[in-house]
Amino acid sequence: MANAQVILKEKIEGLGAEADVVKVRAGYARNFLIPQGKAFEASKSNLRHVEALKTNRAAREAEELVGFQELAAKISKLKPKFVLSTGQGGKAFGSVTSIDIHKELEAAGIVIDRHAIELDKPVKKSGKTEVQIRLHPEVITTLTISVDAGAGEKEEA
Repeated sequence: MANAQVILKEKIEGLGAEADVVKVRAGYARNFLIPQGKAFEASKSNLRHVEALKTNRAAREAEELVGFQELAAKISKLKPKFVLSTGQGGKAFGSVTSIDIHKELEAAGIVIDRHAIELDKPVKKSGKTEVQIRLHPEVITTLTISVDAGAGEKEEA
């Protein structure tokens, strides 16, 4: 199996970030990465340009980190409330899932990946619950949600 070394020009999920020198299959490099402008060959002359790419990468990552920290501050200030309908005996129907939390955040104008919400299992109890949200490997915030057990039918938005 023929492999080729390439220098990435941009972040590619599952492969690396810009300025990374990675080994990939020769066909993948020849037929996709290089023609699409996502990478270039790791020749001696191209390896000299890696330092410039690394400085661009460091600047971009620092900018992203600041952006995620500001977003984490916004999220931690929110206090979303959810209402679950209850039946006879006070048992709650349904639950609050990560999808519900994601929709509430979008309604507040905050757009994040739904998978960043770390909820082990759906919330079925009334009261306050803290939910971890991992925006970046270095930025984790806590969102406090409150769940009320309302009577009768679930409220429609």
